[in-house]
Amino acid sequence: MTDISSKTGGIDRSHDSSLWPKRVFASLHGIIVLACLWVAFGGGEWPDGLRAKVLALCALLYFLRHLVTLFVLLQRRVEMSEVWGLLLFMAIFEVGFLLLGAGGLSGQARPFRPVDWAGIGLVLCGSYLNTGSELQRRKWKQNPASKGHCYTGGLFAYSAHINYFGDSVLFTGWAILAASAFAFAIPIMMTLLFIFFHIPALDTYLAERYGDEFKTYAGKTAKFMPFVY
Repeated sequence: MTDISSKTGGIDRSHDSSLWPKRVFASLHGIIVLACLWVAFGGGEWPDGLRAKVLALCALLYFLRHLVTLFVLLQRRVEMSEVWGLLLFMAIFEVGFLLLGAGGLSGQARPFRPVDWAGIGLVLCGSYLNTGSELQRRKWKQNPASKGHCYTGGLFAYSAHINYFGDSVLFTGWAILAASAFAFAIPIMMTLLFIFFHIPALDTYLAERYGDEFKTYAGKTAKFMPFVY
């Protein structure tokens, strides 16, 4: 097989424990989430206190999934430059969604409607698609017979990048709960980055690593949204 570059799409995919950057990342992200919980549950009165609490709990769920990703699933190298960039992004959407939903700009409370319950469903579904699919792949990789092969089972049978699709679903639900048109900039931006940047770069890496096995799989499997694209 030809020599494979460990860096694709600006990400170094070589294996490395990177415990120090991961610990810094988890600790600082935890501080952001604690701030969200304090703002929602103990930081004063908001026009829409219920929505603020729901959004803070979304941030807590995302943080718990982040811990699983960092310390269970993620085997590649993590650079501090990546940590700082992602922390800034997380602070923007976790705190930003909370302030929008709490009525920080509108000064109004919005009653919970069926679309908000659908938003909660999307948050939970997207979380499962992302983390659940990764846990399925991890279990498969622990089998010595899987070494050198491309995982095509579980949720990845429906989409080659079902984990990315899960994040788009998650953030769409989160934006619905923020009850502001401004919030939808996040899921739209993420989806565009997945489709036009991350997926092409990762497909190139996987094709180099697994050759015809990946090409056959990619040729008959949706790239992003199951049964659609």
